[in-house]
Amino acid sequence: MRLLGANYVYMPATHAQKPRRPKRRPAQPTPRTPVQGPASAAEPGQRAVQSVEVGGRLLLALSVHTGPMGLKDLAQAAGMTAARAHPHLVSFGRLGLVEQDRHSGRYALGPAALQMGLTALHQQDAVRTAEDRAERLAQQTGHAVAVAVWGNFGPTVVRLIEARQPLLISMRAGTVMSLMHTATGRAFASSLTPDRLRLALAAASGAVGDPPGRAVKPGPDEQALVEAARKDVRLHGVVRSKGRPIPGVNAFSAPCLDHLGGPAVVITLLDREEQLPVEWSSPSAQALRDAACEVSSRLGWNGAAPGP
Repeated sequence: MRLLGANYVYMPATHAQKPRRPKRRPAQPTPRTPVQGPASAAEPGQRAVQSVEVGGRLLLALSVHTGPMGLKDLAQAAGMTAARAHPHLVSFGRLGLVEQDRHSGRYALGPAALQMGLTALHQQDAVRTAEDRAERLAQQTGHAVAVAVWGNFGPTVVRLIEARQPLLISMRAGTVMSLMHTATGRAFASSLTPDRLRLALAAASGAVGDPPGRAVKPGPDEQALVEAARKDVRLHGVVRSKGRPIPGVNAFSAPCLDHLGGPAVVITLLDREEQLPVEWSSPSAQALRDAACEVSSRLGWNGAAPGP
């Protein structure tokens, strides 16, 4: 019987009722995280530690400031409150990444940060960095792209990426470019120290673009070309060449600077004049400026970005 309110209700117990067991679900395989190789920090979907990124903003703020910073200013530059910034700075201080002046209380990068920066500079391969960026630049613009370094005989091409449309030029890896009569050479000259420039101008040259058998020596004409190249780089970030030394072929060149401000490599865009206009504001010139600034930044240069 079951008791319902004040009444008894008779229910025949012809069959014993067994408790129902919950249905068993088939076992699901335990999900496993796929093993992946090293990936870029910017790759989406990667697991990150938020506290490290937050604290890292303090180090980045110190790295772009010219001198020690107070807690309030440093926290503001990193986009956080002083109360939140202080524990991070204590931990960075224990690691030697940050140090605090006992008298002023201001913070600056510590000896461990300096060592990390020097190690990063030694590990950075300027040519490899420039070549990686040059490949993307060639895909973006469709122009031929050359990467040149300063060799024993002057500006020397180490990599040439062909244009989308055939461009018949006598340039390949190993070609030495004229210091004064090519955009590549003048981009180097715009950033060389006076001593290096004087030695380069005084050296005999059999480079592409030089008159046959002529030794390039310091003189008013050469100095004027150097000053013009420096002005172009200062104002526009690039130098340009219209139909010289190869008739019908235009070029833009930009120096990529190292941490001391010297020209580590030069990246050059070149193509037929109908494909590559030489206006400073052209998309190709802007793309080259962006590429050179990116490479310079990776090589340790933190000066002001040139250009309009």
